[in-house]
Amino acid sequence: MPRSALDDTGLDLLFRDARTQNSWHPEPVSDDTLHKIFDLLKMAPTSANCSPARFVFVATPEGKEKLRPALPAGNLDKTMSAPVTVIIAHDMRFYEHLPELFPHTDAKAWFTGNDDLVTETALRNGTLQGGYLMMAARSLGLDCGPMSGFDVDMVNTTFFPDGRFKVNFLCNIGYGDDKSVHPRGPRFDFHQACEVI
Repeated sequence: MPRSALDDTGLDLLFRDARTQNSWHPEPVSDDTLHKIFDLLKMAPTSANCSPARFVFVATPEGKEKLRPALPAGNLDKTMSAPVTVIIAHDMRFYEHLPELFPHTDAKAWFTGNDDLVTETALRNGTLQGGYLMMAARSLGLDCGPMSGFDVDMVNTTFFPDGRFKVNFLCNIGYGDDKSVHPRGPRFDFHQACEVI
């Protein structure tokens, strides 16, 4: 039996009207809201429920100053002014949690000693979870500004010095100021990007 679908208001909020934000209103994002974002995103699927993403919510002036040296000029102001910048990383030993997260088989054995599979699985599923974070934030009325322009090695050294976690991308979240939004870029039509076979 088909499930109920989101109405146009919900689809606009998540996709059609949502934009990448470059400047922000000063309203803070509460810790309670950050918990709500995580409680939504964690329910979305990952392979073997591996859940490798780890999130650092950089919300204090001290945290932002730690992040500042890793930011190029083009991403500096919008990141420093965002209420929260999320460091989306992945745990390179995520498989140690599989006996708890995927208990019906020995999934940990799939990854133990297989560094290539660990890297591939952590990156793919951590990226998915970063996307889920953005959808969760948007569903709660927040705006997002994801970015990959930063010094990866510096972020890893500063925030994850033991090497277990690896940064994937950053995402500013808050209440965006639409005055700084660029015109929406074109998108492919279905026939340009899709095939039904």
